[in-house]
Amino acid sequence: MSGILDLLNSDLGKQIVSGVASSTGNDTSKTGSALTMALPVLMKAMERNASSPEGAAGLMGALTGKHDGSILNNLGGLFEGGVDESVKQDGAGILGHILGSKQQGVEQVISQKSGLDAGSVGNILKVAAPILMGVLGKQKQEQNISNSGDLTGLLGGLLGGSSANNDQSFLEKILDADGDGSVIDDVAGMVLGGNKSKGGLGGMLGGLFGK
Repeated sequence: MSGILDLLNSDLGKQIVSGVASSTGNDTSKTGSALTMALPVLMKAMERNASSPEGAAGLMGALTGKHDGSILNNLGGLFEGGVDESVKQDGAGILGHILGSKQQGVEQVISQKSGLDAGSVGNILKVAAPILMGVLGKQKQEQNISNSGDLTGLLGGLLGGSSANNDQSFLEKILDADGDGSVIDDVAGMVLGGNKSKGGLGGMLGGLFGK
């Protein structure tokens, strides 16, 4: 797999998009749009968290245990009759851990760009997060990764050139604009060379969505 966005265009990715859409009661194309914006941001946040020894050890432990990729073995069963509440709770925990105080901002921006309400975006991300962890767990197994250096290499490799996407760059710039010093600010600075918005969050949102 050359990148996380290539995954969404694969047969597995299409199954994930349609399953997430049906299980959250949302339009398939809008769900795909939301996931296209969200997955690289989640990956970037994970990569940033894994840059510390503690973060890398925590992610390595999760990918070795609960998130070893087995969730991908029966996606049909996962989505059939609606995703189990325990999976969504797991997803909420993952999002809280990797996005922290930025979670609401991420959901609002993706909401405006995808045409879904923020609550729907939140539900999509809760279902997508454990699947994304499963993808990482499977890749970890296949590549026989056993140390934090290789783990950050895996994350960087899956990110590929995804930040070149215009929506993605906008999303990361907006996340960087409120200057609260959280993990996503650091991420956006790494991706965008530290460019700060002159007009702040409101100015950027107005410029992006006030056409």
